[in-house]
Amino acid sequence: MSSAELSLGAVVPRLERPGPLRDRVHEALLDLILTHRLAPGRHLVESELAEWLGVSRQPVREALQRLSVEGWVELRPAQGAFVHEPTEDEVDQFLAVRALLETEAARLAARNTDPDDIEALRGLVAEGRRAAIPGDIARTIALDAAFHAKVMEMAGNPVLADLTAQVVRRVHWYCVPVAGPCGNASWHVHGQLALAITSHDEQNAGRLMREHTERPQYVYRQAS
Repeated sequence: MSSAELSLGAVVPRLERPGPLRDRVHEALLDLILTHRLAPGRHLVESELAEWLGVSRQPVREALQRLSVEGWVELRPAQGAFVHEPTEDEVDQFLAVRALLETEAARLAARNTDPDDIEALRGLVAEGRRAAIPGDIARTIALDAAFHAKVMEMAGNPVLADLTAQVVRRVHWYCVPVAGPCGNASWHVHGQLALAITSHDEQNAGRLMREHTERPQYVYRQAS
């Protein structure tokens, strides 16, 4: 076992939460993939994963099968399981779909917003700007996610919210290695978005969100 694998094993928690074991193993492995502790292209050895997680190989095998169906893992004949390596076309397609979904959410949010929503959205923008000044990376990232989640909630379309959540999780996985923290410039855009939404300006809210969510495509291409 390599030194990299040993260090990974040291940070993988043993599974102690209630629920079906296969589901808990699936969640643990997906978390390791999403956080890039299991990087794209990484060979996934059942016996090593089972040892790290403190389980038998059977639930690991079941989890890898499920992750393969979901597109996170590739099962290669005579080679084994590997963390999926995205292509540029795949990334572009997911980023484009995310932009479409979140643009529609911003437009619907501008149509449906109420006084409580307005206060909450403005509060998130104010918090984000304060966190960005000292460079609190973890907090600015969390507030950025909260801002987009609030816009989605305001849109009032559960189907749109569910589809967007699936796409955004994949997009975040793609962009973790290349994206920087959400800084002052990004919170300026969030402020403009909040103003358009709370002013019931559907057209401008959609335009601003489209431009905002299309920017990661440029960043990813420049970094890759």
